[in-house]
Amino acid sequence: MKRKSAIPKIQIDDTRIKVTRWDFSSGAETGWHKHNMDYVIIPLSNGTLTAELSGGKTIENELTIGESYARAAGVEHNIINNNNSPFSFIEIELK
Repeated sequence: MKRKSAIPKIQIDDTRIKVTRWDFSSGAETGWHKHNMDYVIIPLSNGTLTAELSGGKTIENELTIGESYARAAGVEHNIINNNNSPFSFIEIELK
């Protein structure tokens, strides 16, 4: 069964950074993608997002509003909102 797609809204895209707000309805996913830049995530909701990783591994990430985290370029995954409510975060990519 195909899941719904999360909705990205680019807020800033200049020579230094790209800022995207991601909004997920319950059950929505980003789709498989690879991060080509270092990035920071700022949760706008509380909840758990599932990260599907290459090789079939999954990780449950407990996120809290305003508690940011950063990752290096090269991460490849699909992010899924398995909460019973919507979930949103801001992604800041460093060019």
